[in-house]
Amino acid sequence: MLFLKSLNTKRLTKKNILNICKLKNEYWKYGLQSNLNWFKKNARKSDIHNLLFHKKILIGYTLLRKRKAFLKKEKKIKRINYLYFDTLIIKKNYRKKNYSSTLMDFNSKKILSSKLHSFLICNKYSIKYYKKFKWKVISKNKFKIMDHKSQKTGMILNSKAKLKKNKILYFLN
Repeated sequence: MLFLKSLNTKRLTKKNILNICKLKNEYWKYGLQSNLNWFKKNARKSDIHNLLFHKKILIGYTLLRKRKAFLKKEKKIKRINYLYFDTLIIKKNYRKKNYSSTLMDFNSKKILSSKLHSFLICNKYSIKYYKKFKWKVISKNKFKIMDHKSQKTGMILNSKAKLKKNKILYFLN
């Protein structure tokens, strides 16, 4: 039996956080303590944690981080909120069983209902996957990450910003 849960950081229990960090450590092998430290340092109270459970086991996780960006329109700059799509992971034994699609559909609904746009960075081999869920590649000259160095591809979902003449300056942390 599958079920999904969406919680803000302030509503997560210590057990939830531990299970999230254990799951992340299956893929990013920095050690459990390192993952816990990263979580404590970077997860803000209003960030959204989407959890996918099979029975009572956490098998999938996504973090939508509420962040600020600046929309640069000719000579004007407008501050906007957005959701930084950070972390998509499925437990190793549950991969290739279409569970990531279930979690991605849930993420899309959360993003659309928030009325904010979402931004992610990914490797070229992941672009095709995200496009299945209506994410769009954003041209490298239409965005800049202000507090993080990355040569990866940027993608957006639910953007109403007209990017032909505009540039978005993203802050990830």
